[in-house]
Amino acid sequence: MSDKVLLDYGSGGRASQRLISDLFLNYLGNDELNRLNDAAELTMSGRVAMSTDSFVVDPIFFPGGNIGSLAVHGTVNDVAMMGAIPRHITCAYILEEGLPMDDLEKIVKAMGQAAENAGVTIVSGDTKVVPKGAVDKIFINTTGVGDIIADPAPSGDAARPGDAVLISGTIGDHGLTILGTREGLDFEAKVESDSAALNHLLVRLVQELPEVHVLRDPTRGGLATTLNEITVSSNVCCELVENSLPIRPEVKGGCSILGLDPLYLANEGKFLCILPEEYVEQALEIMQSDPLGKNACQIGRMTDANPGKVVLETPLGGKRLLNMLEGEQLPRIC
Repeated sequence: MSDKVLLDYGSGGRASQRLISDLFLNYLGNDELNRLNDAAELTMSGRVAMSTDSFVVDPIFFPGGNIGSLAVHGTVNDVAMMGAIPRHITCAYILEEGLPMDDLEKIVKAMGQAAENAGVTIVSGDTKVVPKGAVDKIFINTTGVGDIIADPAPSGDAARPGDAVLISGTIGDHGLTILGTREGLDFEAKVESDSAALNHLLVRLVQELPEVHVLRDPTRGGLATTLNEITVSSNVCCELVENSLPIRPEVKGGCSILGLDPLYLANEGKFLCILPEEYVEQALEIMQSDPLGKNACQIGRMTDANPGKVVLETPLGGKRLLNMLEGEQLPRIC
């Protein structure tokens, strides 16, 4: 193969077949994908969760991952937030002519490793090559499906007054990492994306806890925006305690320098868990026993005081309203 992606690789001819066999099947291959049918034959049981997403992150490589691993993590997590076991993923690559083949191989390899670690199979895919300048290096679209095991399935409109609000770990890591890498910023302390597949931990939660009302990953728009979406859908108020929010000192410092609020920065390896107060201790024990939830903590509770609002209690005892993000704080974050 050439050392760069050529338009010929998207033609459907011999060059396309070489790209598929030498690269994609080499890192993503399995019994179903290797059949190279136009569609995958799947066996699912009962209720199914399905999610689709597109990944256009810039830069495509960053501390803690790349666009390939991120695509798997993002889709696996979205399916798992429905109280489901992710089973299968499809992926479509849109490649810019001239993309270095070494870069593409690193991305495909990372995607295959991420899928293996998450326990999902990539069962179908597509590749398109567009002329130079028609797309920025590489875009990836993924769709994931899984078996729902929670009954009822967690939902963004199921939060209730009296529920506790838990977060699985520190916030703002991914957003600050992408911004710093994109702009070539050198922070005093190392920052790294939290991109990770959360499905194994989430499956434990829904299997071992008697009741979970909401599971949600605070990606674009960050924690504040995600909680606003939940409070509006559920017609409740979320009261957060600022001192309880887990934020790494390096993220706090970077945000202070850049004038950013970590509450609105994207996360790619954290989740919110909203459930009855009586199950908090059990939930935190499960979360903290996993490396991806070692910093889990309670950050607030749901009330009926101001439905549809998110209120933050400051260290001085004052309160301020956290609105949904206005505009795009940081485009192409995922």
